[in-house]
Parts: sequence; structure tokens; C-alpha cells
Amino acid sequence: MKQKNNGKIYYFEPTSLAAAGVAGGFTTRHEGVSRPPYNSLNLGSGTQDLSQYVQGNRSMLARAFGTTLERMVTVTQVHGADLLVIDQPNDDFGHFSRLECDGIVTNQPNVMIGVCVADCVPILLYDPRQQVVAALHAGWKGTAANIVAKGVAAMVEVFDSRPADIHAAIGPAIGPCCYEVDTPVKNGFTTQQAAWELFAQAKENGKWQLDLTAVNRHQLLAAGLADKRIDISGTCVCCTPDSFFSFRREKGETGRQMGFIMLK
Repeated sequence: MKQKNNGKIYYFEPTSLAAAGVAGGFTTRHEGVSRPPYNSLNLGSGTQDLSQYVQGNRSMLARAFGTTLERMVTVTQVHGADLLVIDQPNDDFGHFSRLECDGIVTNQPNVMIGVCVADCVPILLYDPRQQVVAALHAGWKGTAANIVAKGVAAMVEVFDSRPADIHAAIGPAIGPCCYEVDTPVKNGFTTQQAAWELFAQAKENGKWQLDLTAVNRHQLLAAGLADKRIDISGTCVCCTPDSFFSFRREKGETGRQMGFIMLK
């Protein structure tokens, strides 16, 4: 995964997407129009930032990759595991923004799909054989509900993808160095106990350091993806204030970066 810029958009581009000619990656906080504490490229509409700034930033991202704001699809993320599947042309993508779900899957060209994050794990999937892409938002609840497996399953069931063909990119997210969690989070992993035991390091007083990125990689492998097709950023957004927003670091008042992908 390499840091690149496309016009004024500075982002991290997964190697597999670059090789396939697919537009996609993970934005940084640089070069937008938002004011502090959302400076500068805040792409999250669920913040207290002014909507005209967010829309301006999103329009800048869309234009940089040859599309328009009207063809950018995001949803109302609710830390779950439901998915929006777009399998046919649509005259109005704007209404999808009101849907409460945490992932988008599509085979439609020139439609930029994205998930907004400020600690949670953004995950992009791409099937070059069937030309299908997905963008998934995996906070601890989505990870506990195995949203990546559901994303892979949707690609298989709706678009006839084969897991072994799918490429995945796991973007910058909060790392285990900064992600201390408590018993309610542990209890949320009751159906993912093996993942919890492998990727949560116990501390004192009922606290754990949880590696969400590693859990999602583990789940992608379990869903049938090949290890060589999983690209991982490994950057902790909480440790990198110059480049990324972090909800935990900023105690809730901050912007959002986006994991985005688009078939050409």
C-alpha cells in the first residue's frame, strides 16, 4: 500500500487495486476545506461540520477520480453488519444515504462507493473476474458480527464471485497500541471467541488491547480469501494525528476519512 496523491486528494492506494486499474483507496485528512477540528478533508456527513464543507470535500474526491458527487454512494452507518447491494443502474443514488447499513456491494461502473471512519476499520473488496467491488465499515460491533464474511457472501451469492478470486485491502485504523476495550466488547465476541482469544491481549482490571485489523484479516482468510490477496495498511490512525482523524484521540469531535472504490 503506497501513499499517493491525485490532484489535491492524498490517499493510500492498495497495490492490488493499482495493478487492476480500479480507482480506490483510503483518504487522509489533507487538503480539504473543513475548519478545525474537522480540518481539512472531512468526508463524514454524520459530524457537526458544516454540510457545505463536507459536500465540497466529497465533490473534490469524486472529481479527482473522474466521477461526480451524484454518483458517490455512502450510507448511514450504524455499527452493524447489514449491506446495501446495487446490482443495476440507478437514476438517483442520493436516497441510499438514508439507508442504515455498514457496507455497500456493487457491479455498477463509475459509481464510487465508500465508508467513513475515524478509528474503525475500512475494508475494500474487489473481484476482477466478475467485476464486483465492496466497501465495508468494521467497528468492533461489525467485526464481532463478521461483516467481512457477509460482504464476501454477498459477492458470491449475488454476483457469482469466488472467494479465491477476491482481493481485499484493509485500510488505516486504530491499532492495538491505542485500542483499549472492556468487558462489553469482549462479550460482543461470543460467537467469535477464537478471534478474541487470538487478537485481544489482556491487561489489568478487565481491560484488553484489541487488534481489529488482525481480526478482520483472520475473518477474510476464514471466508476463503488467499493471504497473498489481502493488502494491509498497518497504520494506526490514533498515533498519526498529522494524517488521520481519530475519534478516540480527539474524544469524539473530529472528522472522518473514507475508504472508497469504483469500477471504471
